[in-house]
Amino acid sequence: QVQLVESGGGSVQAGGSLRLSCAASGYPYIRNCMGWFRQAPGKEREGVAVIYTGGDGSTAYADSVKGRFTISQDNAKNTVFLQMNSLKPEDTAMYYCAAVSALACSLRGLYYQYWGQGTQVTVSS
Repeated sequence: QVQLVESGGGSVQAGGSLRLSCAASGYPYIRNCMGWFRQAPGKEREGVAVIYTGGDGSTAYADSVKGRFTISQDNAKNTVFLQMNSLKPEDTAMYYCAAVSALACSLRGLYYQYWGQGTQVTVSS
């Protein structure tokens, strides 16, 4: 079993930064793909960034966040981070951490088995 606990959300003005954390429990081999997803009111869930924690640490990003967001991991602390810079009002959403055991990490949330409770990010203009 995997448990994911997010933290680090909050309110910030446009252009600001936030760092989200996702603390994971459970055997690493059953959560070798971890990612961040977001959902704004009235919108579909969107994959933001994913990382292959089980090997080379390869990453993938949604086009909307490339160059602004960075996903990283601290294996010793079983934690995945999402550094968000140059935030825009359209980044406002509930952000969820997710995990799955897979050979390749997808930005499509339907492939993920484990989910956290989410942390709210609000960006004001």
